[in-house]
Amino acid sequence: MIEVRDVSRSYGELTAVDRVSFDIGRREIVGLLGHNGAGKTTIMKMLTGFLEPSSGSIQVDGLNIATHRREVQRRIGYLPENCPLYPEVTVLEHLDYQGALHGIPARGRPAAIRRAVERTELGPKAKAPVATLSRGYRQRLGVASALLHEPDVLILDEPTNGLDPSQIQHMRALIREQASHATVIISTHILQEVEAICGRVLIMRAGRLALDSAIGAIGATPRLRVTLDRRPDDVREALGALPGISAVDHVGDEGVRRDFALTTDDPNAAAPQVAAAIAERGWALYALEHERHNLEAVFGQIAEGDAAGGAPAALSAATQPTEAAHV
Repeated sequence: MIEVRDVSRSYGELTAVDRVSFDIGRREIVGLLGHNGAGKTTIMKMLTGFLEPSSGSIQVDGLNIATHRREVQRRIGYLPENCPLYPEVTVLEHLDYQGALHGIPARGRPAAIRRAVERTELGPKAKAPVATLSRGYRQRLGVASALLHEPDVLILDEPTNGLDPSQIQHMRALIREQASHATVIISTHILQEVEAICGRVLIMRAGRLALDSAIGAIGATPRLRVTLDRRPDDVREALGALPGISAVDHVGDEGVRRDFALTTDDPNAAAPQVAAAIAERGWALYALEHERHNLEAVFGQIAEGDAAGGAPAALSAATQPTEAAHV
């Protein structure tokens, strides 16, 4: 659906985006992350045709945005971080105007507006002036404007800004519903939002693509975590002798239970051997699982790499950009 190839964008001597490439398939929900200044907003503006790349190419649904900008923009719904609204009109008048801008015929506009109002729960404020809306309702109006014309691609910058917990849950459900027919890109500083609704994450760092990974593969490491109630020396002797286990580290205690990290080239192959060795000795096994870092930890490691001027060594191969990312 979306193909980005070696895209760069410079402002004078400042390079905001540097040779970034990625593909996004139809009906994917992708989180676009990065610290302020990392380049994610510039990426979104280039995807929507508001900015032209200094080099590289972008295609949406097979159309090159450089030569078919208007056709591409008709396929896109965009919620910018600071959504521009017209304070002097009502919510319905604002949506009617947006519908006209999107080319929705006058006879079809009432139905499209009704669907957008229902989806974003704007009914109680439908006839209220935009100037009187709270921040949460303004955000919902921005989302309603973005999805009004049933776009093929929905790009949302901080979609849950100003929403209370129940409204956030509704927004998550709405995004999942949109993904049944559209590609969705979400940029946010709230990592829990990405973990809750995205299937994949792209993390920008200093204008480059630092990570392109499925959410399920985030933070995977070549280690197993096992929880036992045995002395560290006993565990090291028993499990360290198993084929494929190169190290056994005692990493924490909780009461009489102790956590150990087992380094291995193949956690899937090692796990049955570990379980069998523990059962053979009659030890109580409280947990045996792949060691993982959550998105927050991985994001922090990438930020540390930015501060140090290089990629963080702690990231595993599973979370590094693939060759296809051309980074």
